[in-house]
Amino acid sequence: MKQGKQLEIRDAVESEYALIEEVTRAAYEEYATVMPAPFWEVYWRHALATLKEKGPVERLVAVDTTGIVGSVLLYPPLANAYDGAEVDTPAPEVRLLAVSPRVRGLGVGNALMDECVRRARKMGATQLGLHTMDVMQATVRMYARMGFIHMPALDFRPAEGILVKGYN
Repeated sequence: MKQGKQLEIRDAVESEYALIEEVTRAAYEEYATVMPAPFWEVYWRHALATLKEKGPVERLVAVDTTGIVGSVLLYPPLANAYDGAEVDTPAPEVRLLAVSPRVRGLGVGNALMDECVRRARKMGATQLGLHTMDVMQATVRMYARMGFIHMPALDFRPAEGILVKGYN
């Protein structure tokens, strides 16, 4: 990480869940202006519910000297990471990658994803899945740089005019 700040990627503890929600809200706020308003409202409510789920998920945080600056959820294979969507997720699945806007471009997202890849391999997985939308341009570019490939068979449409793209 630039600027001499130490970055640690670790499991979150329950007392940090509210901070994870704050970082996620700050990271995702920009999409409220580029997504159709009705879809954004549903999307954000679902994101908040996902952050509060008690299911089989690893909650990872990126911590520097200022506190939590990023987070991500890692679901084990076949964990139904997209409750309600008809999406088959046979590989571990990454959800809700969030990086505080004040540290974007400093490698926080890459560090979180690297840890997800490491943990997926430790699970014995040969693939790691994720879903994103074209409006999330910075993450789409990062995933491409990391070697993730768009897999149209994993795409789904949660609402008319909205395409969520699957990657491995």
